[in-house]
Amino acid sequence: MNNKLVLNYCPNFHKIVNFDIEEDDAISRKLIQVYQDYIFNIDLANVEETKLVMEIDKVLSRYIDDYEFRKNLRISMLQVKIKKSCTNILKAIVESIVAIFDNYEEYTTRNVYISRWI
Repeated sequence: MNNKLVLNYCPNFHKIVNFDIEEDDAISRKLIQVYQDYIFNIDLANVEETKLVMEIDKVLSRYIDDYEFRKNLRISMLQVKIKKSCTNILKAIVESIVAIFDNYEEYTTRNVYISRWI
């Protein structure tokens, strides 16, 4: 029952879970695993956690749709550091992913990419 309620906050769940991952793409596989583990282990009464679920859903949807963001997140994830004193490692990883996305959004809105056709 709780899983169905969680899916109300994740409109992109099926798109994310059914993403066709290449064999050598361990990062995408791990990101989707973190996503699933996090969304199905939250407390729905906690407003902060439900907001974070909606954010990670939006971020991973963008990860699937946007090649530039996917490339950026793969590089950035290798540099994420979680303190040993952290009590909820999964939440810390999700917050890091959302922070990387926010940084990417801010950066890309400042830069206009002009494609050149040859």
